[in-house]
Amino acid sequence: MAYQVLARKWRPQNFHTMVGQEHVLRALVHALDEQRLHHAYLFAGTRGVGKTTIARILARCLNCEEGVSSTPCGVCSSCVEITQGRFVDLIEVDAASRTKVEDTRELLDNVQYAPTRGRFKVYLIDEVHMLSTSSFNALLKTLEEPPPHVKFLLATTDPQKLPITVLSRCLQFNLKNMPAEQVAGHLHNVLTSEKIPFAQASLWQLGRAAKGSMRDALSLTDQAIAFCGGDLTESSVNQMLGSIDQGKVVAIVRQLQKGDASQLLHLVKELAEHGQDFVVALEDLLSLLHQMAICQVLPDAPVSVQFDKAKVQELAQDTSPADVQLFYQMGIMARKDLVAAPDVQAGFEMALLRMLAFRPQQHAGQMQVAAAYEIPQIAPDIAAPNMPATPEAQPTTQPDPEPESELRPESEPRPELEPQPAPQALIEPEPEQAPQAKVIESPPWDEEPQMAHAPSPEPQMLSPEPELQATAQPAAAKPAHDWTLADLSEQNWIQVFNDLNLSGMTHAIAANMVFAQRQGTHLQFTLEQGQSSMLNDTHQSRICQALEEMFGCELKLSIGIGQAQTETPFANQQRRQAQHQNEAISSLQNDPNVASLTTAFNGQLDTDSVLPVNPIET
Repeated sequence: MAYQVLARKWRPQNFHTMVGQEHVLRALVHALDEQRLHHAYLFAGTRGVGKTTIARILARCLNCEEGVSSTPCGVCSSCVEITQGRFVDLIEVDAASRTKVEDTRELLDNVQYAPTRGRFKVYLIDEVHMLSTSSFNALLKTLEEPPPHVKFLLATTDPQKLPITVLSRCLQFNLKNMPAEQVAGHLHNVLTSEKIPFAQASLWQLGRAAKGSMRDALSLTDQAIAFCGGDLTESSVNQMLGSIDQGKVVAIVRQLQKGDASQLLHLVKELAEHGQDFVVALEDLLSLLHQMAICQVLPDAPVSVQFDKAKVQELAQDTSPADVQLFYQMGIMARKDLVAAPDVQAGFEMALLRMLAFRPQQHAGQMQVAAAYEIPQIAPDIAAPNMPATPEAQPTTQPDPEPESELRPESEPRPELEPQPAPQALIEPEPEQAPQAKVIESPPWDEEPQMAHAPSPEPQMLSPEPELQATAQPAAAKPAHDWTLADLSEQNWIQVFNDLNLSGMTHAIAANMVFAQRQGTHLQFTLEQGQSSMLNDTHQSRICQALEEMFGCELKLSIGIGQAQTETPFANQQRRQAQHQNEAISSLQNDPNVASLTTAFNGQLDTDSVLPVNPIET
């Protein structure tokens, strides 16, 4: 006997063995059992959801020799002939190939004659929306008042194209796409009956690839049986469908958590080497994010068989709900944009990079404080506050031979973040713009250009006014106190530091020092071990020069490396900044207006977005 494909072999023969479409089956079963029969039925839905199957079962129910009921016997001659497609009183018409009005008139000429074998003459018109306007007009009168022995069963995938006059003459049933879980469950029963080994995850992949169509799912299952050699494994079915290994989806989410762009691109490269369909990969990623969001709201909710529940719950615990929602929304938008991307792989990569780029970060104030003190992250605007701000103001420079070329300032903060004012203790106020002498540029890691002491015959003019002579030194910031050398001690070093005329990296190095002792004019300081790699003779000389300018005498400076026993200016600033931030948060949390808003709208205060109105006092 010739092999019969699964889609035909497992076509339901009665309403009670049919999977899905319960809302349609319930109405038809009640109508048949109560003998409340309409003369025209319209079944609408996408391909493979059961429109023709339901119509044929309904024809069998109407013509079963044991009587009209929702449970035809299946063994009488009428039931057998309808099943085999040779029942003379079941006229199946493909409207896509018989669209002319002449075909419709020929069909209707036989309506008036009584059925030959059965109880009813049943006209099953498939893809009825393909009929021409003239054909619909010819059908209308008969469709509204057919002879009592005639039933019309219409099926269409596009009910919007049917004239309203036809729709108003039929009982309309809209068939739904079946969920992947329901399709996978039916495939489980089919393969178990066929005695074909399978992995449960492979059935979910087949059900998902069918996109709501049971016929497509059975056809794909036939293909998978041939591809896998009779044993449906997850990896083989993934390879056949071009689906992504679920372990790779989990790995992508983990790298999104870590913010590791390098590993993300490496994973995308691996997927490309295996011929991955990146549209399917993005859909799988969205499915996992959806499951994570559900687990965050309902930890005990069932998880799709596509993913391991323990892994989904672990990812849900390790990822903030805000990140999950952000990743999902960006993935949804990227799914629409993939068709417009020059390359699907590039579109998938951009979707992942966009998820990283727009993750919530530190607010601008926090980033600026970190940049002021942490030597590896000195921002250019802090490192060189006296440098000209525009390219037009840059003077002609000569390179400095200092051998520290390996140091480079980090890039500026991201432009979309609104810059916040830095604490007064960290940045000295910029002097008013004044004519400057010829500038010999220091290396890019130094904080300010060195001024030539001898005037140049052709001075570099920073001002467009030719009468200004570039001989004046830039004005230094005036100290807040009149310090004497006797005032310097471990207790007031932080206040002395705040008045020192330092900037850039030298300022950051001094911020991580503590005063050790003084012997006459010999000053000894201790620098934190972690910052010692940045110290050199140039920075030590500038710190000594700043102290000499403050105390008005020549000094000898020694800087040792070790563990600070007292609080450094940097540590003091960090502690006071955190305390100031906590006070701002506490103020909002205790504010009655904020409390009423959170109660009225079931809101929550985002403490990460809180910024103090006023900077901390120096």
